[in-house]
Amino acid sequence: MYSSPPLGWIKVVTYNSSNNSLGSSGCDGVFRGVVTAFDITTKGILQAAVKGESWRLKDANGKPPGLIGILPENAVTFIDNHDTESQKIWPFPGEKVSLGYVYILTHPGIPSIFYDHFFEWGKKEELTELVAIRNKNGIGPASKVNILAAESDLYMAAIDDKIIMKIGPKMDLGNLLPSNYQVATSGKDYAVWEKH
Repeated sequence: MYSSPPLGWIKVVTYNSSNNSLGSSGCDGVFRGVVTAFDITTKGILQAAVKGESWRLKDANGKPPGLIGILPENAVTFIDNHDTESQKIWPFPGEKVSLGYVYILTHPGIPSIFYDHFFEWGKKEELTELVAIRNKNGIGPASKVNILAAESDLYMAAIDDKIIMKIGPKMDLGNLLPSNYQVATSGKDYAVWEKH
């Protein structure tokens, strides 16, 4: 999956997520539509979240943490790349890679799929299905997220009032899932529902 970056280039930036300095500094108007950045903060928080800290996926303002919570249309989300996984510098937990992709492929931002995961890890069918759900429901870089739950063992969110996703081992969803949603795909510790 490839999305042509604005002006034909990608600028990689990081920012201090503790105070959302990029979004609150007034730079958001300057960067909007010009700079596409790898959302390193989302990768780091998501890595902790899939290890039983799903509460981290909701910031103090009730938004997703990282650049996708501030400037999602400029955020390139990723699970791994040639540095983090191939060189073992900062790899995503291998047994939780699917959960990471469920998150980035159902959330705003510009998701990036790592070649090795798609072709060498046997994830091609699963990732293709998630991309199809994203495309079918028009989920895009500026989609709106409504976080329904962010607990240690459950993260659940509605995106654009079209899909609901959950990651984490908790199966008792109480009344979080409306009756007019049907399962689109599911796997170990995740599910995605579409509105019908």
